[in-house]
Order: sequence, then structure tokens, then C-alpha cells
Amino acid sequence: MSLSKRLAGISGTEASTARNTSGTEPTNPSPNAPVSEPAMRLRSVTDGDPWAAANTSSNTSVQEGLGAPSDASQAMTAVKERASVALYERMGSRMTESSMDELELHQYVRDELRSIIEEDDIPLSAAERTRLVQEIIDDVIGLGPLQRFLEDDSLTEVMVNGHERIYVEREGKLLLTNVRFSSEEHLRKIIERIVTKVGRRIDESSPLVDARLADGSRVNAIIPPLAVGGSSLTIRKFGKTPLTINKLMSLGTITPEMAELLQACVRARLNIIVSGGTGTGKTTLLNVLSSFIPTDERIITVEDAVELQLQQDHVVRLESRPRNIEGKGEVPIRELVRNSLRMRPDRIVVGEVRGGECLDMLQAMNTGHDGSISTVHANSPRDAISRLETLVLMAGMDLPLRAIREQVASAVNLIVQISRLRDGTRRITHVTEVQGMEGEIVTLQDAFVFDYSAGVDSEGRFLGKPIPTGVRPRFVDRFAELGIPISPAVFGASFGGGGYR
Repeated sequence: MSLSKRLAGISGTEASTARNTSGTEPTNPSPNAPVSEPAMRLRSVTDGDPWAAANTSSNTSVQEGLGAPSDASQAMTAVKERASVALYERMGSRMTESSMDELELHQYVRDELRSIIEEDDIPLSAAERTRLVQEIIDDVIGLGPLQRFLEDDSLTEVMVNGHERIYVEREGKLLLTNVRFSSEEHLRKIIERIVTKVGRRIDESSPLVDARLADGSRVNAIIPPLAVGGSSLTIRKFGKTPLTINKLMSLGTITPEMAELLQACVRARLNIIVSGGTGTGKTTLLNVLSSFIPTDERIITVEDAVELQLQQDHVVRLESRPRNIEGKGEVPIRELVRNSLRMRPDRIVVGEVRGGECLDMLQAMNTGHDGSISTVHANSPRDAISRLETLVLMAGMDLPLRAIREQVASAVNLIVQISRLRDGTRRITHVTEVQGMEGEIVTLQDAFVFDYSAGVDSEGRFLGKPIPTGVRPRFVDRFAELGIPISPAVFGASFGGGGYR
């Protein structure tokens, strides 16, 4: 019995449109035969769908408008629903069998779907059948309509605002797509599939969760009642190939002179803080800085969710653990930082300090673990110092403010500020030396600053770049002691001198 007959009760109207006017099941037409109305409707969906044609152009793959679903789209949805139900009927528990690896499961599902569609005798072209099979696979064992975005390397972020609005970020710009989930229940099913794979749960009693996908992408999900307008899902994608310093220079994020300075700072085991706002590229820059660490050193990384992509061989990766359903078993970053001190580290790399672990990290920097690197959320180097002071206070220690500032000034040698400018590009706007204390104030001195005075071009892109201030940092003397060469031209003399306090 065909799929249309078996499942006519699910969508009688849609099933009836798959028949011809004589009431019999349609057969596959010849290439020159007239095409039935349902097939025309289905083909119009394929022709109008920017994702149907193998994504040959990333510029046309995301549409900025979002209109109401057409009749053709509803017809395709009905076909997908019928085929999905039939697939579940055939496969049953095999969908969750642990004995089948990912490739075997995908191939098995693909074969079953082809058989189901052939039995249904729906007049579709080969391209339409391939697309229909892939969309059902995405819904059944993938991430539904989001799967295509995750496979598009030109996108860096996927944001779902309820089941009807999906935004993506490309080249720093937000775009509204014309892709949507069929319902709130469909979106919830995809969210639950994500969090279940990492041993988490999301429901009304625990309505928000941080997780990560198999490829390392970071996921945040929040559902009603906290998300009033419907479930929200945010996926931060990370490149499959780590960016290199040469790539950052080609993108204009960093200049060759600045790259030479930062490489020397890492080799000289200076303690570095990468500062910036959300989505500015702090983790990416941290990865690039870590690539300068010699291969013969032992590196311990501590993160909330594993994102760093260190290329050295001798790396131990530690990840915090949230509390379980019973509210037990939590292992915070602070405990991991303290534990890392007992692991004979040459370098400690903390993905991000956002709480009391800041105090432990500063103590590590001050007690022989030079060359440590971390990131912090702040809008300027001065704000980064204030942020570190606040985070130390979150450790619950009743320390006087001057003692905290002395700890910060003694531990941190360099602050690298990265920002996302309004043209969507990420640029390093400050490379700032922490010189010490002067009275009650931590003294800072810029080595590089971004030149905003160069203006913008006709497309709104900033023409400026980071330029040297002409001031030679004090830590350059350390380079000479360690035999690390650096060109005097790195610091220039064209921008004048002076820092700020």
C-alpha cells in the first residue's frame, strides 16, 4: 500500500492533491509529459528556495525578507510530514540504537526514505527527491532547518527568535532568513535533541541551558516561561580550521608590527589579558596568541565550554561541569584553576574569567606561572582593570581595594583590546602595557591604538588601522634579556607619545 493511502487520515486534503483527476495514484511522468499541479507547486518551492541549489553562492543563500508561507510551501510540508511518519513507523527503536554509528544511521535513513518516496509515487524530479530526503533527515536526526546554516562556513552565528524568525550573522552583519520551524513544538524538539546529547535537560523547571554541539559550536537555549515570545536558541559557530596570525593580518584585524610585538610577548612569558565585548573575537584571538607558545611547554586550559583550539601536543583541557538534576555535582572554573596549579603547568590558559576564579588566576600569575593568558568582558583597557577588580571581589574575600589593584598591577603585563566596529569587522583597538601602581591608580600605557581619524570608505568600512604610539614599552628590556629579537621600527614614532592613567 502506498504512503498516501496508509496515512490519508493524517492530512486528507493534502493527500488527495497527490492524485490525478481520475482518482488514481499518479505515476512517474516522462520528461516531456505535462506536469501535474501538485508537482508544479512542489517545484515552485524548490525553485524559490535559496537553499535548494547546493548553496553555490553564499550571498544569495540568506534572504532578508520573511513572508507568509505559500500554498506550495504548505504542500511540501505535508509531503514531509507523511514521509516522516512513515519513516518512524519503519525504523522504530533503530533510530536510537547505540550500535549504529552516525554514518550508518544516515545511510540507513536515506535508503528507507528513498523507498518510502518511491512507493508514494509523488511526481518529483531527481533534485526535488534529493532535497526532500535531506530535509527529512535533518528533521529526524539532525537539527531541522538549522542544519543548513551549521554547514555554511560563511556564517558565524545562528539566532532563533521563536519558531518563525531565524537570524544569522555573516561578516559581522545580522540577516533575517526566510527559513522557519513548522511550530513551537518543532523548535522545542530540536532544542531537546541538542541538550540531551550532552547529558543536560531543559523543561519548565530548568528553562535555560548552555551546551555545545559535536563540532564545538556553543549553544544557549531558553524556553517559556522565561522566554515570553517563544523558545530562543543561539548558536555560536567556530571555524573548522583555526585562524592563523597571517589570516588575521589579511582581514585587517592586526598589523604585521603588532603581530611581531605580540609574538615576542608570548615568547617572553608575559601575562596577557584579551579584553572585548560579546562576539568580538576574544576566543579567536586567544587561539592565535596561544599558537606562539613553544611546543616543549605543558599547557593547561580551563574553560566553561571547550572552545579553544590549541595546536600544541602537550595540552591538558579542563572543562567545568554544571550541577545535575538533583542540584549536585557542580565543578566550577575556580576549582579547576586551583587544581591546575597542582598539574605542573608551564602555561595556564583560562578561556574566560567571569567570577571568583579571577583571584586564583592572578595568584597563579604572581607565583611562578608566567605566560598565562585569559579573556575578560570589557570595553577598554581601563574598563578591563576595573572588571578584574570586581571579579576578585566576587571571590568572597574581604580584601582592601588597594591590595586588589596591587595584585592586578603585579600580575598582568599586557592588555589586548579587540572590538567589533560598526562596519562588522573585528579590529584590535589597543595594545596596552600595565606599568604598575602610582598612588591608588593602576598605570597604563598604550603601545598601539586604532586610528579612527582615517574615516570610512564608500561602503562604510573603516580605513584606519592600529598604529604605534611611538612609546617604547618597559617590557622590551625583558626581550633583550631573553634574547628575543624585535625590530625597533615596531613602535614607530609618527603618532607621538603619552599614555593615560
